[in-house]
Amino acid sequence: CAMIQEKHKSSAMLTHGFYFLRVQFELWDSDDPVPRKELLQKVKGVDGLLCVLTEKIDAELLDAAGPNLKVLSTMSVGFDHLSLEELKKRGIRVGYTPDVLTDAVAELTVALLLTTSRRLIEATHEAKTGGWGTWRTLWLCGHELANSTVGIFGLGRIGVAIAERLAPFKVKKFIYTDMAPRPELASAINAEFVSFDELAKQSDFLAVCCALTPETKEICNKNLFSKMKNTSIFINTSRGGVVNQEDLYEALSTGQIAGAGLDVTVPEPLPTSHPLFTLKNCVILPHIASASYTTRNAMSSLAANNLLLGLRGQPMIKELKL
Repeated sequence: CAMIQEKHKSSAMLTHGFYFLRVQFELWDSDDPVPRKELLQKVKGVDGLLCVLTEKIDAELLDAAGPNLKVLSTMSVGFDHLSLEELKKRGIRVGYTPDVLTDAVAELTVALLLTTSRRLIEATHEAKTGGWGTWRTLWLCGHELANSTVGIFGLGRIGVAIAERLAPFKVKKFIYTDMAPRPELASAINAEFVSFDELAKQSDFLAVCCALTPETKEICNKNLFSKMKNTSIFINTSRGGVVNQEDLYEALSTGQIAGAGLDVTVPEPLPTSHPLFTLKNCVILPHIASASYTTRNAMSSLAANNLLLGLRGQPMIKELKL
């Protein structure tokens, strides 16, 4: 988190050296989130704010910042941590970081899908703890991508990138659901638009790539899981809030679906006592989809450039239109 004031004497340079802007900035120099109390104190009077998805940008914080705040830049593609109506009401411009993390998220999604479907975490545990004995016919058998139907919920750039990476595994068919058909994106992967119910019924692998909105909050619930095949694999690398975790636990523990791979949960971090951690058929990662050196550096650069361009009153590289 960085707070910027324009009116002081020190200098900050745009990442690629395009121009200089005289600013005073204060940086929270830790990998841990800035404590809320401290953030509310430090944000007073700032002209710009650079944040990550752990900071809740709401009316309380914007009131604490005061009228000088005119630009917010978030180092994330998601913006469910931002109170968009409050930002719009106050005329505060918002930068974000889409596109630069597409490849990293798509790669991680495929890795998580394969890890879950081929039971790699279980297999590693068995090898480490002495469970690896003589060859057994059905021991640690999983589910193949070959000749399968892959469903994508929320067909954006990431959904397309996931499908492009899965196609060489001889997937038979790609289907998707979104707010409306997206023929241009779908044509790139030869995907068919279907209803939400059909997505559940047909998918052997279901990847969730949608944004978290009031319409998608906990949309992946018992209604969805009850329609899925008992051999299906559920993968979520979007936002934890789109899944009802109690319903997911029930579906996994009763064999209603075969497995789930999650990179996102509610809350984050998920308490180690959570029931999902007791299941062998649930793989949980600590929200690392964009965690490659290349992508995090690109996100940092884009977030900084968005902020500085916004402070100059110029078009941002990636601005969220409110």
